[in-house]
Parts: sequence; structure tokens; C-alpha cells
Amino acid sequence: MSDKDSLEIVDKIFKMVFNRKNNMNLDELLEKFAFDVKLPKQVNDSVTNEVTWADSIHSGKFITNKNMEEKDSTTGWMLEKRNIDSLEDIIKIWNSINLTTTERVYDSINVSKSDTIYNCENVYRSTGCSRCKNVVFCDSCGNSEFLLASSRSGTCSFSIRTDDSKDCSNSYNVICSNKVTNSLFVQDCFNLYECMFCSHIANKRYCIANMQFEEDEYFEIKEAVIDWILNS
Repeated sequence: MSDKDSLEIVDKIFKMVFNRKNNMNLDELLEKFAFDVKLPKQVNDSVTNEVTWADSIHSGKFITNKNMEEKDSTTGWMLEKRNIDSLEDIIKIWNSINLTTTERVYDSINVSKSDTIYNCENVYRSTGCSRCKNVVFCDSCGNSEFLLASSRSGTCSFSIRTDDSKDCSNSYNVICSNKVTNSLFVQDCFNLYECMFCSHIANKRYCIANMQFEEDEYFEIKEAVIDWILNS
């Protein structure tokens, strides 16, 4: 997926969450919204030296999933038997073949700069996602679409920084919550609609910091909050 495709996805998410157009590039979005999300890192294939992306970089030696499969189907990975005189001999031989596979993408289409992606479509620099569509800078999300900078969430849509949550939509910065819609800054809540800065409450609408507001008061404050989010 190209950078242009990714920004088009972000534009749609911004429209649903903030009712604003996104004016940031991908680097700026990464710094502002995904600064703490576990994302694949850029490394180099140890055989071809081409750029690739891995969700684990500890080994220091890599091979793209495509190049691994190509070798498997041509020369194969088995070695001729050699004399082994010590454990060091075994470790040395193993190190020559023990490459961390990168860009592991299975049954998915239009995926770039990502690793461990399953049954997804339109994914940009994400990891551990399954059955997702149109996600950017996400970690371990499932059955979701149009997510930006979200982690460990399921059946969510059009949301930014939704973490450890389920069935949330059109929201920003939702943590450990369920059934949250059109809301900003919510933690440990259930079934909220148009709420902001709320924690540990359920079945509410037009609340700010766990206080009940009138609808017109709420939306006036919400506009100021969105300005603050995007301009701070």
C-alpha cells in the first residue's frame, strides 16, 4: 500500500472522528498519534540487503518471507552433513541459517511495511493484525476497519488510539472500554455515546469528566477539545 493510499484512509478516519481534514503527513501522524504503539521496524535482509520490516529485531539477521520461500522452493534449507567437534561448531552452523523471517503476510492484499498480518486488506506499517481492513500504525487488532494508531482492540471502526477495547467507533483515545461511540478520552467505560474525559461509567451520553451536560453545551466544548487535540 502506498503512502498516498494510507493518507486517504487517514482522511476518512479524521472525518468520522474529528469532522476535520487531516493536514499531517505520515511521519507527523506517527509522531503525534502512534508514538507508543509497537510497530514493525526497518531492517535489512541479510542475504540481499534489501529494506524490510520486522516486528522483532533482536536477532540482527533477517530474511524476507518472500526470499525465505524462494530459497525453500529452489535450493532448500537443508545442509550437507559436517563433522561436529564442539557445541561452538553447531552454534556457528546454526547462525548461518537462523535468519528471522520478516514481512510475514498471509492471505492478505495491499499490505506494506508490516509483519505478521493475517486475512487483511489495506494495511500500512502494522503488526499482529487479523481480519482487518484499512488500518495504519496498528498493533494486534482484529475484525476491525479504519483504525489509526490502535492496539489490541477488536470489532472497532473509524477510531484513533483505541487500546484494549471492543465495539468502539468514531472515537479518539479510548482505553479498556466497550461500546463507545463518538467519544474522546475515555477509559474503563461501557456503552457511552458522545462523551469526553470519562472513566468508570456506563450507559451515558453528553458527559464530560463524568459530569452531565446539555447537548448544546457538550458540542460547544467538544469543538474546542478537537481544536486542542489537532493543534497542540
